[in-house]
Amino acid sequence: MLNNNMTELLKIEYPIIQAPMAGGVTTSKLVAEVSNSGGLGMIGAGYMTPIQIREQIQEIKQLTSNPFGINLFVPNDFNVMENQIKLSNQILHPIRQQLNLHQKDSLEIPNFNEVFAIFMEQIKVVMEENVPICSFTFGIPSKEVIAELKQANILLIGTATTVREAVENEIAGIDLVVVQGSEAGGHRGNFIDGNEESLVGLMSLIPQVVDNVNIPVISAGGIMDGRGLMASICLGAQGVQMGTAFLTCVESGAHQVYKEAILNANEDQTVLTRSFSGKWARGIKNKFILELQKNEEFLPDFPIQNALTQEIRKFSAAHNNQEFMSLWSGQSPRLAKSQTVESLIKSIIAEAQKLYLGI
Repeated sequence: MLNNNMTELLKIEYPIIQAPMAGGVTTSKLVAEVSNSGGLGMIGAGYMTPIQIREQIQEIKQLTSNPFGINLFVPNDFNVMENQIKLSNQILHPIRQQLNLHQKDSLEIPNFNEVFAIFMEQIKVVMEENVPICSFTFGIPSKEVIAELKQANILLIGTATTVREAVENEIAGIDLVVVQGSEAGGHRGNFIDGNEESLVGLMSLIPQVVDNVNIPVISAGGIMDGRGLMASICLGAQGVQMGTAFLTCVESGAHQVYKEAILNANEDQTVLTRSFSGKWARGIKNKFILELQKNEEFLPDFPIQNALTQEIRKFSAAHNNQEFMSLWSGQSPRLAKSQTVESLIKSIIAEAQKLYLGI
């Protein structure tokens, strides 16, 4: 029932991909357990150094002999505007005061050339370590990078929020595409269309993308169980990518306060914000989001704002203060459970089979 081009290409038993959530959520144990349970475990390597990536890949290889993948952020050009940084620091000052954090005289603000150089080093490690699958968010790599990865026999997965973005992934030679509905937690993966234009609901997006591309389509956004998997398949997707459902699993590296916030949240508590990173993302509303809401349009773009808020987020996590943490979550938190990866995947497949048989 669940075998198709996607499962054959990725060499997995079930058409389930664990979303590559960056920031420490995708521990080696989480990734390996997903792969060992028949899905595809993914490293969220967006914020990792090449050395950290190599170490984690080697660690996962000790925990599973099954395929797993890695996700990288495609760098987008950005300007370091001193006046924007100054304004953002002024906006963040009252929050720093509340947390007794002193304003730093100097912050490590990256420039595009540095970010791009790190990205190329990440690509090099992925090839050297023979990771079989590599996915991309925030854009499509250059033709040269795609050619190198293909020469190394690495399968490529792209991210799209609209039909146009999905078509561009296929034209570029990407093998599969994840379509991210507006329900999805975390950062939006749009790279052509604007924020408003990219907020297409998943159930509307899947069939429209399927009708316009020939590569396998993977659905993402608010999917938590077998019902979401079967709904996606009925609309033409060949599988699902699930984030929030895996985030609350025992093996996840998410902070316990973060897990509890999701487990206790309702569907109307997730909002879109760019206050934490400068890029639109869906998360659970808290004091930080509310206090910066009226100034969001003045904040610098990703990754500048991300660097400016990093200390606040780290300090808050260290002190179990969820009011100033980025609590990324999809729109279905009521369906989240604290369970093992194995239990989650077994329940998804059992429910999907029941629905297929009409039980």
